Amino acid sequence: MRIVDQQRFPKMSPPAGKVLQHEHVDMMYISMETAIALASVLGNVLVVLVVAFNRSLRDTTFCFIVSLALADIAVGALVIPLAVVISLGLRTQFFTCLFLSCLLVIITQSSILSLLAIAIDRYLRVKIPTRYSIIVTERRAWVAVCMCWLLSALTGMVPMFGWHNQDPSGNLSTGNIVCQFTTVMRMDYMVYFNFFGWVVVPLTIMIGLYGQIFYIIRRQLNRRAEATCDTSKYYHKELKLAKSLALVVFLFALCWLPLHVMNCIDYFCPECTVPKSAMYVGIFMSHINSAVNPMVYAFRINRFRVTLVQIWRRCMLCHPAGPAHASPAPRPSPRSPPSTCSICIGAPTLV
Repeated sequence: MRIVDQQRFPKMSPPAGKVLQHEHVDMMYISMETAIALASVLGNVLVVLVVAFNRSLRDTTFCFIVSLALADIAVGALVIPLAVVISLGLRTQFFTCLFLSCLLVIITQSSILSLLAIAIDRYLRVKIPTRYSIIVTERRAWVAVCMCWLLSALTGMVPMFGWHNQDPSGNLSTGNIVCQFTTVMRMDYMVYFNFFGWVVVPLTIMIGLYGQIFYIIRRQLNRRAEATCDTSKYYHKELKLAKSLALVVFLFALCWLPLHVMNCIDYFCPECTVPKSAMYVGIFMSHINSAVNPMVYAFRINRFRVTLVQIWRRCMLCHPAGPAHASPAPRPSPRSPPSTCSICIGAPTLV
C-alpha cells in the first residue's frame, strides 16, 4: 500500500487552475474509494454468509476463501477509510502513522497468503485425491488460516522494529508529522522485502501450482476417457473450480502489480516523478480487487450463486426463497413465525 506523498510536490503556490484541477481529482478519488469500500464490505459479508448457510461449501477450500473475504472486508472497513484520511493530510505522531501503515501491509499480506493456501489446497486435492480428506481436515485448514494471519502480522510489523524512515522533525515521541505512507515506510522494505519476497515469490509459486493442477486434470481426463461417469464428473468439477480460483489470482496480480511497479520506479529511479493521477489509479486498482472477488464467485461457482440468490430473496426482499435452480427449500413449519430479515440471518442452512 502506498499513499501519495504530498511533501514531494513543490512548496510554491500553484496557479489557481491547477489547484482546482487537483481538488477535482481528489474528490473523484474519494468518491470512487467510498463506493469501492461499500462494495467490498457488502460483497464479502455475503461471501461469509453463503459459506455459513450452505453445508456443501463448508470444505477446506472455502475456509481459505472465508479468510480472503475477511481480509477484503478489512480493506473496505479499514484500509480504504485510512487511505482517504491520510491522503487529506492527517497530522499524527510518527509511530502512530507507522502503525497505521503497517496495518495496511498486514491486510494485503493476508490476502496473498490466503490465495497461496487455496492454491496448495487445490493442488493436493487433484494430486492425492484418495488421501486428501485424511491429510487436509477442516481443523488443519483453520490452523493454516491462523498461520497465514500470524505470518502476515509478523512480516507487516517488521518496520515497527526499526526498518523505517527517521522522523523528519527528529522527535519520534511527541512531534507530529503529516502522515504519508512514504514518510514513514522505507522503500527498500517495500521493494525487496514486501514485493520481491512476499508478493513475487508467492505469485510465482501459485502460477506453478495452477499450471500443475491443469496438467494433472487434463492428463487424468485423457486417461479416464472411458472410465466411470463419476470419475469424469469429479475432474470436470475440479477443473471448473480451479479455473475460477486461478482467475481470482490473476485479478489480484493485475490489480496490485501496478502499485508495486510504481514503488520500484520510486526506489530505483529517484529522479523520476510518478504523476499524482497515476498513483491514484494504482491505489484505486489495488482496492477494487477486494470488491471483484465476490463477483467471480457468483458468476463462476454455481453452488455459491444458488445460495446467494436464496439469501437475497429471503433476507433482502424479506420473503422465502424459491428453488433457484436447486432442490426445493423445506417448507416452514406451521408454528414458525413469518419470515423477516432478522429471522433470515439466524435461519438454518439453506442448501
